[in-house]
Amino acid sequence: MADPEKQEQAKESLIVTAKKWGENPVPPALLATLVFAQHARPFQPVPMIFPPLLLFSTYLNLQGYKIDSAGTTAALSGTYLVLAGRRRLGLMNKFGARGMIRGVTVGLCLVNLVGGGLAYGFGSRSKEDSENKKSL
Repeated sequence: MADPEKQEQAKESLIVTAKKWGENPVPPALLATLVFAQHARPFQPVPMIFPPLLLFSTYLNLQGYKIDSAGTTAALSGTYLVLAGRRRLGLMNKFGARGMIRGVTVGLCLVNLVGGGLAYGFGSRSKEDSENKKSL
């Protein structure tokens, strides 16, 4: 049987990994790329609101506002997840190229929602502010 201390370390490690994912600037940019790929042709105006906002979240992260960026990414990912969940696809459309891209997009939204939520919820603003002041 596994040692309870090792199980606790594994759980902590999973939470820390998800928090680091939320503080990373790449996931919102990747999600913006996938959303654009799905909705550019034929052009769908409502889902196309998300790519510029997600790229702005990446910009915030690169400027040193990791906690705010994580919260923005989590909120946008959750909103897109709800929007994507409303669409219905036939069985044959789920296994094509568009269906696979949609599945990857929804999975990435879910991971961003969890990781960004953890980074926003457990982020330390005082630590982030001191890091931003040092870089000036």
